[in-house]
Amino acid sequence: MNLALPVLVPVLPALGAAATLAVGKKAPGLARPLAIVPVAVSAVLALVVALQLGTGQALDAATRLTPTGGPDIALGLHLDGFSSLISVLVGLVATCVQVYSTAYLKEDPRYPSYAALVSLFTAAMFLVVYSGDLIVLLVGWEVMGICSYFLIGHHWETEDARSASLKAFLVTKLGDVPFLFGIFLLGADAGSFRVPDVLAAAGDGRLGHPTLIALLLLAGVAGKSAQFPLHTWLPDAMAGPTPVSALIHAATMVAAGIYLVARLLPVFLLSGAALVVLAVMAAVTMIGSALCALAQDDLKRVLAYSTVGQLGYMAGALAAGDREAAVFHLVSHGAFKALLFLAAGVVIHAAHTNSISAMSRIPGLRKRVPDAYWTMGIALVALVGLPPFSGFFSKEAVLTAAEHAANGEALTNGLGPASAVPEAAGWIVLISAALTALLTAAYATRLYLLAFHSPATVAATAAASGAEHEADAPYSPELDEADPATAEPAAMRWPLWVLAIPTMGFGIAGLRSDWLPALLDGGSLRPSAVTAVIGTGLAVIGVLAAYGAWRSATARLTAGRPVPAGTGRVPEQAGAPAAEVIVADPGRTLLGPLFGPARHGFGVDRLYHVLFVRPVAAAARLVRFLDREVVETYVRGSGAGANLLGRAVRLAQTGNAQTYLSALLAGVVLLAVLVAV
Repeated sequence: MNLALPVLVPVLPALGAAATLAVGKKAPGLARPLAIVPVAVSAVLALVVALQLGTGQALDAATRLTPTGGPDIALGLHLDGFSSLISVLVGLVATCVQVYSTAYLKEDPRYPSYAALVSLFTAAMFLVVYSGDLIVLLVGWEVMGICSYFLIGHHWETEDARSASLKAFLVTKLGDVPFLFGIFLLGADAGSFRVPDVLAAAGDGRLGHPTLIALLLLAGVAGKSAQFPLHTWLPDAMAGPTPVSALIHAATMVAAGIYLVARLLPVFLLSGAALVVLAVMAAVTMIGSALCALAQDDLKRVLAYSTVGQLGYMAGALAAGDREAAVFHLVSHGAFKALLFLAAGVVIHAAHTNSISAMSRIPGLRKRVPDAYWTMGIALVALVGLPPFSGFFSKEAVLTAAEHAANGEALTNGLGPASAVPEAAGWIVLISAALTALLTAAYATRLYLLAFHSPATVAATAAASGAEHEADAPYSPELDEADPATAEPAAMRWPLWVLAIPTMGFGIAGLRSDWLPALLDGGSLRPSAVTAVIGTGLAVIGVLAAYGAWRSATARLTAGRPVPAGTGRVPEQAGAPAAEVIVADPGRTLLGPLFGPARHGFGVDRLYHVLFVRPVAAAARLVRFLDREVVETYVRGSGAGANLLGRAVRLAQTGNAQTYLSALLAGVVLLAVLVAV
């Protein structure tokens, strides 16, 4: 293989970002092609590299960047089936996002900087995927973090965007600090930062601190991939433009943490304690986020909590020792979650609001956005995990991995002994994943029914209230970038159908051992009969439960209120929250007393505010007081003392020669007396 091809994959988007920043303002007409073409070419090159590499092959190449006095830092490539598959996903989603953004942010004066940041974001993820050195990987890891800060805060004129971008940056950096020490310790133990050398050291048992290394790395993964307890930034990140949400949630940033653990899984298999910690983290994340998603009114926040939960699935598969299942679900989820966010952008464009309750008051919304209606339905079925869509196969692969781990037969595929995975980790993942399958089906069904299928009488009844969105619901309004009176342009529609293809068909690639499994570790990705029946059955129960609760709620609303005459108003997006709530929400029925806490993330943000924000703010106020009232007092006192001394000396400067001569003689006499004595 010509090494220029994989090198160009991350380089082209980076060059495109620089060119867009350089000429975007001066020549706006060039901004869009400079944003799309380099990313699209990189996507094609990533596919070419994957095809040339083939199955069961790996490519390592490196050149030393600098000596360090310890392990050297090398600019290296490490290509195998995992990096090939994920790079194709990154290229596909990034290209769709760039094309979609040309229409979604058509009138945005800051589009050139936005497009440049998206290209740089894409280049950083390519660097993470292709890097053969952990320090170089860390560079891409951190570039994604700063890009996310600017992209989430794209609408910096709004308070929501400013606070969300700052929160995302601080929370992820909180995890990155121990992550950095974990990389340093791993390199010191392995004697190298190169990925092949690290894996070889792990395979030979030459790592002296595997548990400490794994736990430090997990802190960074929890921040970047939004796992409990560092998951709180992701729902608030919905204040950024919708295409950015698609990119962050599907193919970059949140996928980076899962990819890193998959890449370094032999290191984690040396520590059963770290795997149990990862399993517990995944379980809490899965169940908690699914409950929160069932209570949200903001469409994008539902999808955000959904992303957190699906990342928990991937983390659970890794805790069960099966990185094949984790990456299978990562790629499957990347396709249908990008589709969900881009379709949500079309719906928000038409409805002029993020609020699901407000959408339920717009009769015939699905007829206004037929492309989004059908493709979102396809993506939600994949999210629920019903056959034959891709989500079914990848979700069942995770459940199968957890089942084998619970039975002491973990599917490590030669990366380590099956006994390296504690059975407790398998049971934790299996039970939590099964419960999450039920909850996922419920919130996906709720979302689709409320947004598109509210009966006309219910929509009319709710419209009469004049409520914009539910008063107690967290809400992240996004500035409208398109006129809701016009139809969505083709650039916002055809990416939906492009992403619908892998959403429907990618799962089949895992059925035959000479297809997707041969590209990865060679293990089986076929679902087991037991978990397939249980997982699908729970998903069907969740769909039926949500549908039954919705029918019951809408029937009560229709029977209990008269139908007003005026209907069909398009709600405004901004404005004060309304006091009226939509009683036809099946989430209230299904969650009962948990609905309120789940709507507000079970108070995790408030807890962090009490435990961390307030003490830090109090300490900052104390430091400010000490600086201004103590330190500055001494500074001002020394200045005042010098000033007073100067004034005293100045009083002696009279300009009278007789006075000076008298003082001189007096001094001479005084010295003479002192000497004589």
